[in-house]
Amino acid sequence: MTERRARQARRRPELATLGLVLGAVLGSTACQERDQSAEAAAVLGKPAPAPEAAAAVESKKEFNPRLLRRFKPARATLEAEPGSNSAARIELGQMLYHEKRISKSKELSCNTCHVLDKYGVDGLKTSRGHEGKEGGRNAPTVYHAAGHFEQFWDGRAADVEAQALGPILNPIEMAAPSGEYVVSVLKSIPEYVAAFRKAFPEEKSPLTFANVGRAIGAFERQLTTRSRWDDYLEGNAQALTDKEVEGLKLFTNLGCMVCHTGEFLGGSMYEKAGTVEPWPNQEDQGRYSVTKRDGDRMMFKVPGLRNVAETAPYFHDGSVPSLEGAVATMGKHQLGLELASDEVTAIVAWLKTLTGKLPEKYLQAPSLPVAGTGSPRARHGG
Repeated sequence: MTERRARQARRRPELATLGLVLGAVLGSTACQERDQSAEAAAVLGKPAPAPEAAAAVESKKEFNPRLLRRFKPARATLEAEPGSNSAARIELGQMLYHEKRISKSKELSCNTCHVLDKYGVDGLKTSRGHEGKEGGRNAPTVYHAAGHFEQFWDGRAADVEAQALGPILNPIEMAAPSGEYVVSVLKSIPEYVAAFRKAFPEEKSPLTFANVGRAIGAFERQLTTRSRWDDYLEGNAQALTDKEVEGLKLFTNLGCMVCHTGEFLGGSMYEKAGTVEPWPNQEDQGRYSVTKRDGDRMMFKVPGLRNVAETAPYFHDGSVPSLEGAVATMGKHQLGLELASDEVTAIVAWLKTLTGKLPEKYLQAPSLPVAGTGSPRARHGG
């Protein structure tokens, strides 16, 4: 341990303890592998390799399987129950995701801020909505969001079906006057009336504002990506380079995976922004705005890291423009560590392996119904 790292460890004893525990586990695994190599050599009647030689040939791509189990490969869809959303409901949700006519200005849709062919973000610090007004928080990616335990940075919506309705009515986003307004717009378009009937056949009057959210949610549950990281998790050790595995090891040993874990490498808990060093921007108090509990001040949902290399700028306030800057910022404010440049570079190299292939069939805006007719369609992108 360098003197710099020792000083940093003294600043946060619990992080040092976590690092020692993880290091012991990793070291134990390496020792077991060397012992197994010696045993195999004895069976074959050959001299056991020297420990130094065994360490030299040990692949840098090997990673402790106990730690790897903390992560999971991406699923193809994120339905609450497999097969719970019909093709008709998904198709309707895709249209509504791109439908601008339900906004007050007729110029904004879900895809305006969560652009599907740009990894589900708009690339802005904070998004611009009705009459060019800027929102207070960075728009997170819609990809894999359906798997998160709650929605929005402050968790004020339980699922994507509920989340989808919020921006439609928000006065600085799509600014629709009411749910009734949205329903009236859609009812004026016969093809939508038919589409809701097909998507919700069990309901007598299916064209409701709640069903707008259910349909958009059904579509968003299809928005997943897979990457080389998934190949690695499924057993292909060659899917990552030595440098990328080095970054993964740093990510786990430093304690980043305590919050960024599971299938989405996040999206499963809240954490305080500025756990060790106070967050520079204290204007937004996070979950406190929902609960009014002092313990929730500066608490935000931990973002998932899938496709993180494509979703700049970073954090709830969009304050950091680069991935390298985001990693360094997390080290300082969440871990109390001044990460060295080579550590940042290695972690970023691994984070880039989380970039997946976008689902081609959902990138093209669908043809939307023309108002006042039942069959003709017109291109109306989002």
